[in-house]
Amino acid sequence: MNSVARSMLLVAFFISFTPPMQAEDSPVKPFKAQWNVRDHIPLEEFTIQSHRGAGELAPENTLEAFELGWKLGTIPEADVRTTNDGVIVAFHDSDFSRVVRGIAPELKSKGVADVSFDDLGQLDVGAWRGDEFKGRRVSRMTDIYALMQQHPERRLYLDYKDADLEQLADEVRQYGIASQVLLASSKHDLLRRWKKLLPNSGTLLWIPGTEKQKRATMEAARKTDFDGITQLQIHVRMPGDATDIQPGEPFSPSRQFLGEVSSELAERGILFQTLPYGASDAVTYAQLLDAGLASFATDYPDVTLNAVREYYEAGGK
Repeated sequence: MNSVARSMLLVAFFISFTPPMQAEDSPVKPFKAQWNVRDHIPLEEFTIQSHRGAGELAPENTLEAFELGWKLGTIPEADVRTTNDGVIVAFHDSDFSRVVRGIAPELKSKGVADVSFDDLGQLDVGAWRGDEFKGRRVSRMTDIYALMQQHPERRLYLDYKDADLEQLADEVRQYGIASQVLLASSKHDLLRRWKKLLPNSGTLLWIPGTEKQKRATMEAARKTDFDGITQLQIHVRMPGDATDIQPGEPFSPSRQFLGEVSSELAERGILFQTLPYGASDAVTYAQLLDAGLASFATDYPDVTLNAVREYYEAGGK
């Protein structure tokens, strides 16, 4: 075998064993959707949902987190679950292992549904975030509603986990804050039931999964004419987290898909929101706004507020 042939063979061997370039390694292509939030929603009316109360700024689902979320000018989100004696509270996980420090071994695998509200109130859900947060307790939803009664500007997302829907609606109705709350769920039928119970309350359908799965969920909602949906949230995943990022795209789903959804929802009067998991940089938020997003849910409300303000001030320059 001559040297040329040997070189060609080595090149072919190298190529066959070289992993293909990942989509997130491809240069990000510029993209701008037809619809842009700056042309339609004033900055002071831009909606930011603070994930689990105040995102990473405070222990999640505590009264202090909700107060901070409102103070920032955002809309806090509470995850709703029910104790075994029928009290609806704000708690995200199905068990206590992540957010309760020093918990008895027999309770680690248990969750809100396994204990009474009095027993739940003994658990410290702040210390896991640092000594300065020791003593934070699980919030009863009615205590949160009481903080909203005299403040019509305060709004709240209710992310449905485990609760009797009629009881949840009755409590909201009792405190006279139906127009201030939005029920959030990935289950469209649940949102439709909620709108029948509280017609002047808002709803948010959140859509996880790959772009293919998101397209299927959108098609299913389209067949109902998006009945009962006032807001729609698409989950966005970053490189290292998503499995389906396309070449030239900074995240999943593609900006082309987001732009298509943006135009359709704008025509229907449905607010288009995204939760970009892990996004804590202004560039990502600008790319999403260029793709037609009109709202954010975030774990970094302070970062998101600044990024949105900078985007509006840039004015498309």
